[in-house]
Amino acid sequence: MPVTPRRIQITLTPEQRRRLDDMVREQGTTLGALIRQAVDQFLAEDEPDPTAALESTFATMPDLQVPDRDEWDRG
Repeated sequence: MPVTPRRIQITLTPEQRRRLDDMVREQGTTLGALIRQAVDQFLAEDEPDPTAALESTFATMPDLQVPDRDEWDRG
């Protein structure tokens, strides 16, 4: 059975609408297509991005003392 698209209504801030309108013009697409693309990308992000995780935590423990490699080899 074919999937029938459903119409929804959302409220955007003026800034959000302006930026989306700019993207629509730049990409030569429609507002609906642009929003569907964004929703698809959002829904596809079911696994954490390791790079984003690293960037969000980098240097959060600046006082961390890491033992010298020689100490690691001691049994």
